[in-house]
Amino acid sequence: MKRIKIAPSILSADFSCLDREIKRSEEAGADMLHIDVMDGHFVPNITIGPVVVKYIRKVTRLPLDVHLMIEEPEKFIADFVKAGSDMLTVHIETISSSKLKALSLKLKAKQIKLGISLNPATPLERIKGALKFVDFVLVMSVNPGFSGQEFIPSVIPKIKKLRSIFKGDIAVDGGVNDKVAAKLINAGANVLAAGSYLFGAKDMLAALGKIRNA
Repeated sequence: MKRIKIAPSILSADFSCLDREIKRSEEAGADMLHIDVMDGHFVPNITIGPVVVKYIRKVTRLPLDVHLMIEEPEKFIADFVKAGSDMLTVHIETISSSKLKALSLKLKAKQIKLGISLNPATPLERIKGALKFVDFVLVMSVNPGFSGQEFIPSVIPKIKKLRSIFKGDIAVDGGVNDKVAAKLINAGANVLAAGSYLFGAKDMLAALGKIRNA
């Protein structure tokens, strides 16, 4: 079994004291930070851009997993690389196989990991051709756009099937808490992104431990 990694999703953090929220994540034992980027087109919300990632990079050594929920992600890759991203995730719904292959080669040369993500309604077959180009897969367990949504149980069989054909990291994003973590881990996921469950906890260390050890 792969080591279970936890990625606090900063969309649920208090942005008025983001540096302290990041420090709290570090002290709780986070393995990386999950950063949701939304453009108001691919998803019905707008969040942050490369400037915020740049300043997050200044206050932490944790790996930054930047999740691009945006149209035409290839146009913005260079900016997020320059800002200090360690991992970049694009959606299969927004990029062609040829562009994904080119992006994979470009990021590999810079030692930056590439992930592919798919929405709950997108069948697993859509990413099968992309698996040879990516380092990890991010399975969305909510419809992307807003934090605090409830977990969609129907993604569990998708994760199981994905694990049977993919040896890399499988991450899950959306509605992750102590009640669903065990099901995700048993299905084959080993990277859990959690937002409101962690940042809403009085004791993040205890909350993070509950999902890591579920």
